[in-house]
Amino acid sequence: MRLYIKNMVSHCCILMVKEKLNLLGIIPNEVVLGEIHMDKVLSTEQIQKVKESLSTLGFELLEDKTTTLINRIKDAIREAVYNLDERPESNYSDFISHKLEHEYSYLSNIFSKETGTTIQQFIILQKIERAKDLINEDTSLKEISYILHYSSVAHFCTQFKKITGMTPTLFKSMSDPFVVDKIIGTLNRDTNNGTWNNSNNDELRLPGSEGA
Repeated sequence: MRLYIKNMVSHCCILMVKEKLNLLGIIPNEVVLGEIHMDKVLSTEQIQKVKESLSTLGFELLEDKTTTLINRIKDAIREAVYNLDERPESNYSDFISHKLEHEYSYLSNIFSKETGTTIQQFIILQKIERAKDLINEDTSLKEISYILHYSSVAHFCTQFKKITGMTPTLFKSMSDPFVVDKIIGTLNRDTNNGTWNNSNNDELRLPGSEGA
């Protein structure tokens, strides 16, 4: 028997689910991202207790087959993007197809129909979110491009800017608490000349923009 869970995104989630099951006296065969594998079929009462227990962690036990499949696809994508220590040996479509044991064309069609977006678009958004984390961890653009399966640094930077509206370098600067504080907390709009000035009327520049 398999139970499918929504919102599991990391190894910590797996440990929390195992702990909850242990408290209920339920011993799973295995717990992986988005799934509980059981050797025995749980009773309706047990399933309800699992559902209630998981809800306290912000997880949701899925029942509808289509919804379950969509969330399994999303979980597989997040696993590939976030939890693999190295660049996947195969492409994302092969990884997803192997993980869910379905033809990719079938998964792609049902995902698009139910969500209004494509698997590829969802992958891109997840990759950009992962890239933001890596940028803030001071990972080089070259390494980020490799980890996230981009053909080149230029390809990564182009896609990052298309999704976020800024370059990775500018995003890194904007993530600096000092810069964010100056931009958000101390700026006032100068309606006379249409420029942004701080409270001391000193011109504000981003790091590295001197002389621009």
